[in-house]
Formats: sequence, C-alpha cells, structure tokens
Amino acid sequence: MPENQATTTLNRSLGFWSALALVVGTVIGSGIFFKQSSVLDSAGSTGGALLAWLLGGLITLTAGLTIAEVGAQMPHTGGLYVYMEEIYGKFWGFLSGWMQIAVYGPAIIASIAAYLGILLVGFFHLDSGWQAPLAILVIVLIGALNMFENRYGAIFQIVTTLGKLLPIAAIIIFGLFYGNQDAFGQSLQTVSHTTGNFGVAVLATLFAYDGWILVANLGGEIKNPQKLLPQAIILGISLVLIAYTLVSYGILHFIPAEKIHALGQQTTVYFANSAFGTIGGRLLNIGIIVSMVGCLNGKIMTFPRIVYAMADQDQLPFSKALSYLHHKSHEPMVATSAIIVYASIMILFFNPDRLSDLCIFTVYCFYVATFVGVFLLRKRHAGEVRPFSTPGFPVTPLIAILGALFVIVSEIGSDISGVLLSLVIVALGIPVYLYKKRRHAAN
Repeated sequence: MPENQATTTLNRSLGFWSALALVVGTVIGSGIFFKQSSVLDSAGSTGGALLAWLLGGLITLTAGLTIAEVGAQMPHTGGLYVYMEEIYGKFWGFLSGWMQIAVYGPAIIASIAAYLGILLVGFFHLDSGWQAPLAILVIVLIGALNMFENRYGAIFQIVTTLGKLLPIAAIIIFGLFYGNQDAFGQSLQTVSHTTGNFGVAVLATLFAYDGWILVANLGGEIKNPQKLLPQAIILGISLVLIAYTLVSYGILHFIPAEKIHALGQQTTVYFANSAFGTIGGRLLNIGIIVSMVGCLNGKIMTFPRIVYAMADQDQLPFSKALSYLHHKSHEPMVATSAIIVYASIMILFFNPDRLSDLCIFTVYCFYVATFVGVFLLRKRHAGEVRPFSTPGFPVTPLIAILGALFVIVSEIGSDISGVLLSLVIVALGIPVYLYKKRRHAAN
C-alpha cells in the first residue's frame, strides 16, 4: 500500500444531491440538443422517433436497476473496474479498468472538450485556431477545480446541472403550449434521403443516455452508498428519460418533420430562434455550453477514480504516484493530472471522437458481463440479505443484457475494423497486467 494511504483516504462526503447531479450531469451533454434530426431520420416518423427515445431510456433504466444491485454490494471507488474484479477476478477487472483509462475516458473528455471549443469559438467570433487551446483550457480549469475537496466539484456539478435544465425546461414548455404539429403521426416523405431504421434510432438514443454508470466510480466517497447509490442511479436515469422524451415531443410538436430533416443539427437552434428570437438562440448556446461544461466536470471528477483505484492496488506503472492523495483535499491529484494531460494530447494530435467510438464495443462487452454478474452474485450469495434488489428480477437484467447485446451486434455490423482495433487496445493491457503480476509474485 502506498505510504500516503496510511494516513490519507478518500473523503466520504458526497450526499444524495451530489450523486444525483453526477448521474444527470454526466448523461446530459449535447446529444439531446443535436440528435433530434438523426433519430427522426432513422426512425422515419415522429411517432417512431418518440418511441426510440422512450425505449432507449427504458433499456437504460433496466441497466441502472441492474447495476444498482451490484453497486450496493460493492460500494467502493472504481465502479465497473471493481465490479468486474469482484465477480470475475483480477484479470478481467484490470482489463475493464485499462480500457477505460487507456483510451475511453480520456477520449470522451477530449471529444466533448473539442466540440466545446468549436462552440466557444463560434459564440465569441474567434479564429478557428483557438479551438484546441480553448478546449484544453476548459479541461485544465475543471481539473484544477477537482484538485480541491470533492465537495467543490460536487457543488459545481449541482450548479451546472440546474443550469442545463433551464433550456430543457424552456423547450418543453414552449413546445407543449405553442406547438401545433402532430407530434405522433408525421412520416418523412423524403425517405430516399434518410438512413438507418428504427434499430439505428434506438442505438443513437442509447449513446445519448450513456454515462450514468460513472457515478459508481465515486462509491468510496458517497455517504451510505448502499442506499444512496441505487437511489441516485435510478432517479437520475428516470429524470433524464422524462426530460429527453419531453424535449423530443416539444420539438416535434413545434417543427414539422420535414423541416427537422432539412435542418439537421441546427434543429434546436432554429427552435430557440423561432420561439424566443435571435437572443433565444444565443441563450440556448449558453445553455448548451453550460451543459457540456457540467458533463465534462462529471467525467473529470469520476474517471481519475479508476486510475486511483487501480494504482492503489499497484496494477499500473507509476502506481505509487498515481495513487497519491493530497493530505488536505483528499483528492487523487496525480491521477487527475494524468487524465488531463492525456486528454489534452488527444485534442492536439488525434481524433478523440473516433478514439472514443472505438471503445464503445468493449465498454458494452463489460456492461453485459456485469449484468450477467447479478445472476452469479445471487447464486454465490444465496440466502444473504442484499442492500438493494433489482425490481422485476430476472426480467429486468435480461432486458439490460439484450439492450447491451444489441449495441454490440450493431457495432460489429457497422464498424468491424473499429471493433478489431478496440480489442487490440484492450489486449495491449495484458502485458502490463502480467508484468505487474510477476513483480508482485517476486516481492
């Protein structure tokens, strides 16, 4: 165990509202504002689009209900990494953590920050050369905030989550009361220009719902996690499901389907300009910027915890440094800095969107394994009292498994080269694991 751990531990100070804000804040980024047209195009009708958002949310909710049972039994820092290790052993736990810290986590942070840089350049009418510096500046500032006690990052998460709910509420209210379109019965006439099908539409919504599981990385910092973690996951996903479905209904009730198809990613901006004038478009951009900043904060707050948890078990190179906790803030400062530097390099030299897409396949493979783990844990601990039990068992986890398998099969069918490359990325962690295992055996 690293020396600093003898006296310094993570601060278990996060309450229900902080956990809830992390669930909602890490899910709601920019997807709900920019995916309306793509979901509609794939579904082919407004009713199909609404059903896709609803079905995607329900599948995500079954996943949350399933993970809640696992997380309540393992309320430790590391989330999915801890679950995989406890259920299947250190090797599979290591690979799930390696995948998240080697590419997936930093790439997601980099891709959100890069897109935020584009928005900031457009909002302030700056030269495009400022995109990367602004993106890096944002993640450095958020990373610096998370060097202080976790309550500051949690407060910032609550504030930004409330801020992002304002434009969502405005869209819902205006669309419901001032729209006059048939939000259920319109079909796209320009079917020859559309791509995909209903399954592709659901897949797009599943990606928009992803991120809720990251709150589990803070299991060691949440008060009474056996109770609060399931509550935050379930209520958080439910709130996002309601918000996404109502936002989609509001937009479809206000703008004709053919117009949405023609507008593409500008659909929500058009809605704001039409509803509130030019100033409305500016305010919506501010809302989206706040939304993305909050999403970044949640991810920068949670992903370093995986690094810390793995380093605390001496499973990574430079584990002693990466597991360092500051004696006053009780924060994993080196792990957070490492993630920030890695994400900044990705912004400068790689396409982070592509890198994060590459790991979708493997992330969902580990999701499936964890969902199956509910059955294994119940068999392993038969007769024992559980802090939380998945409602509707075994149907609920079976739906979660089928939903994740749908994503996996879709990825194989649409991006086989990306799937193979993602498996290579995961396999690169095997030599690291074996090296560390030999070192442990030698010592």
